[in-house]
Amino acid sequence: MTSEIIRFHDLHPTEADFRREVLTGLRERPRRIAPKFFYDERGSKLFDAITEAPEYYVTRTESEILQQRADEIARTVGTGGLLLEPGGGSCAKVRILLEGLEPCAYVPMDISRNHLRMAAEEVAADFPWLEVHAAHTDFTRRMEVPPTAPEGPRVAFFPGSSIGNFDPEHAVEFIAAVADLVGPGGHFLIGVDLRKEKALLEAAYDDAQGVTAAFNLNLLERINRELGGDFDLQHWRHRAVYNETEGRVEMHLVSARNQRVRIEDEVFDFATGETIHTENSYKYGLDEFEGLARRAGMETVGVWTDQRGLFSVHLLRNTALTQE
Repeated sequence: MTSEIIRFHDLHPTEADFRREVLTGLRERPRRIAPKFFYDERGSKLFDAITEAPEYYVTRTESEILQQRADEIARTVGTGGLLLEPGGGSCAKVRILLEGLEPCAYVPMDISRNHLRMAAEEVAADFPWLEVHAAHTDFTRRMEVPPTAPEGPRVAFFPGSSIGNFDPEHAVEFIAAVADLVGPGGHFLIGVDLRKEKALLEAAYDDAQGVTAAFNLNLLERINRELGGDFDLQHWRHRAVYNETEGRVEMHLVSARNQRVRIEDEVFDFATGETIHTENSYKYGLDEFEGLARRAGMETVGVWTDQRGLFSVHLLRNTALTQE
């Protein structure tokens, strides 16, 4: 398998962005680091392992919904369009849609360069009729269609409840940006995790095998490796809690003792129990999410859930077509 089977566009999300955002976040109170930085090569592989954990219902439940509704989605969206996937990652779930949608091209976008290239090459090898134009980019900052991609009606795909990583106001901004990307009449197929029992949610983000803990701690390993940090991982713990007031699962890295950490020439002191907030994952009711979509200029044309009501898939359309 060679890279010539895809068109790979490197939009160069830089180490400088990582350094600047990490240092800025650690200076704040409470301290924070954005979850997009989980996804170096090892972090991407660990996330793939998380999706296989028995406690992590998201991937298998969403995949079941997509398999059951793929034909209906294709009938609504139509065939021959340009399929865009911000945060393409392993490009696993999009495979469920490709035969039905028969897109003219597929454009995965991801911040993890090597993981994206490998996944895009595998899709291109398994679907030889499909043009693949992969874009290495930080899609939370820059979403654009590579100039080599063909024209056609656009549909964006954002599975896995990644929308939950944005707070509600930023979620509206992101959906509006996708509406601009797909254009008037374009579609957006998005996975949205639903509100549910606290125990079920916390188990999904703190699996018994410790894969999610390793995923969270890998962020500190990345800082050590790429930014010259000296975090001692033996003195940090993973914590996942459901904040019922905010309607979100929060992931934190917890300092197990008083300690001092150096990153390049900057020093950070941590007290015992102090945390670095690394991820939010907001959960929504169906009406709540439809309200966010409307505020972003998109109407809901389809909503599907599993029998247990754990997860939902929404098909949105850019309403600009009806406003012309």
